[in-house]
Amino acid sequence: MRQTFVDTMTDLLAEDPRTALVLADISAAAFTPAAARHPERVLNVGIREQLMMGVAGGLALTGLRPVVHSYAPFLVERAYEQIKLDLDHQAATAVLVSVGASYDRAAAGRTHLSPADVSLIDTLHGWAVHVPGHPGEVSALLRDAVAGDGSAYLRLSILHNDRPHGTDGALTVVRDAGPGAPLLVAVGPVLDAALDAVADLGVTVAYTNRPRPFDTAGLRELAGTEVILVEPYLAGTSSRVVSDALADRPHRLLALGVGHADLRRYGSAEDHTRWHGLDAAGLRRSVTRFLEAALQPAR
Repeated sequence: MRQTFVDTMTDLLAEDPRTALVLADISAAAFTPAAARHPERVLNVGIREQLMMGVAGGLALTGLRPVVHSYAPFLVERAYEQIKLDLDHQAATAVLVSVGASYDRAAAGRTHLSPADVSLIDTLHGWAVHVPGHPGEVSALLRDAVAGDGSAYLRLSILHNDRPHGTDGALTVVRDAGPGAPLLVAVGPVLDAALDAVADLGVTVAYTNRPRPFDTAGLRELAGTEVILVEPYLAGTSSRVVSDALADRPHRLLALGVGHADLRRYGSAEDHTRWHGLDAAGLRRSVTRFLEAALQPAR
């Protein structure tokens, strides 16, 4: 996904003189050719993420379309106040593109973990959030975000599904178990594990790579009584959105994602996927318990 971002962004800088790229050392080497061709629009501020966001706000107020890039914890958590003030409060819009989603760089320790990034972006007004599940989805999502005039967050990961799916943000049914079946909504790179987890269960599986704005119309059309939400970031991030969309009808919601507890462990991304129950076996256990509870007689 990261290489696709570099390639597409390099093309956008050549195609559209309105685009600008702001870096804080991360991926700077990959953009050296683009910086040589467009030195006035590829800016590396060094390891100063708050300044990076302030520069992006200034560029946006001059009419440029800034794309801001770093690791997720540096881009969103470390610079959150500047996102809030220098972009959101000023009505200055930008496209933020992160790498190192959730626990991709777990081997680097807690400084490089950021499962709460989407929750933080969710506190701002009107931001779109794109979570591609495959490198083949990245280019279209980036191009659409840059072509727009609002703020957007594009969250890239080393984890991905086996094949790309649609990039229009709508809930796409990947597995249809028929009317009234429990609905599982998978966001981005957790789709394949979710499909494996419910392979022999009567569960409809829908996919989206745009959790914000959430496709609430599609959700209402597909959802029955049981809804299962699987997200590759902090568990429960989209619970409010789903619950609000279904507030006028009885429903049960299971929200799965990265746990809130600090595991205080290193390991690989695959290790953390397993520890947080986001692999196929872990999802299977959670979904089975949830569905079995629905069958228990009321007391």
